[in-house]
Amino acid sequence: MKHIHTTPVLLAIAALLAACSSLPTSTTLLDQTRSDYQQAQNDPTVSRYAALELSQAGAALSQANQVAQDNGSAANIDKLAYLAKQKIALTQEVAKRKAAESDVAEAGRVRDQIRLDQRTNEANAAHLSAERAKQTAAVAQSNAAQAQRETDMAQADAALAQRQVQEANVRAAQLQAQLNDLAAQKTARGIIITLGDVMFGTDLARLNAQGIRSAQKLADVLQQNPQRNVLVEGFTDSTGTAEHNQALSERRAQAVQSALQDLGIAPNRIAMRGYGESYPVAANDSAAHRQLNRRVEIILSDDTGKLLAR
Repeated sequence: MKHIHTTPVLLAIAALLAACSSLPTSTTLLDQTRSDYQQAQNDPTVSRYAALELSQAGAALSQANQVAQDNGSAANIDKLAYLAKQKIALTQEVAKRKAAESDVAEAGRVRDQIRLDQRTNEANAAHLSAERAKQTAAVAQSNAAQAQRETDMAQADAALAQRQVQEANVRAAQLQAQLNDLAAQKTARGIIITLGDVMFGTDLARLNAQGIRSAQKLADVLQQNPQRNVLVEGFTDSTGTAEHNQALSERRAQAVQSALQDLGIAPNRIAMRGYGESYPVAANDSAAHRQLNRRVEIILSDDTGKLLAR
């Protein structure tokens, strides 16, 4: 009877099991963040206008990847991936803003040059007409004076246009800085500001000190942009009954609405909805995910005050 050597086979199986156990973990949020980062990397606008922010987002993503490589907990991976995702979103917003500012500045330069060329052509035409007509010196001087006045008007118009562009850029930059401070995100429905569960008392609808500060920042945005309105939407996780969750989501949205009114925002500028456990942003399979679902989202309207409902 032949002796079968099983030791090499067992060693190979053990090595395979060890390799499988050492494979890095990942999460859906981390995979999405990687995809977002790759999209940002491939965007020439980002590489041109937000290289520093992209580098910072890459560093944040590297931290999440390292924890995944080290087989860290899914909650820790998602926490770091969420931070990286926010930085990627900020990177894209910075790139869009700077690109828009560049477009506005270029349009202003083109417009000023067209106006200056037009006035110069008018001045030249007036001078040529005076030379051909050989009219009196008084007429020639009058034409020259008129041309000078037109040139002065063109320069004044150009200066006014430049000041208007600069003022618009300052207002846009101030609004963007305020929205960045509120960690706002631009979506298909408009700009969304999220107040997380930590800004309310546990299972309560009362804003804590941190939530009041966020409400004050939002009130400042609305006071400085009177043409904009907001829609306040409350959400919960799936813990508890649907009736309790619906009521809690409405009370939390109402708390934000009341805080904004107390801070001087007119009631007709603040709409409110409660959705309970509907529209989760994460699965309700962990404490971290459930906390993400317990939130109040504030949708900021466009410049016309228009809001998009769900």
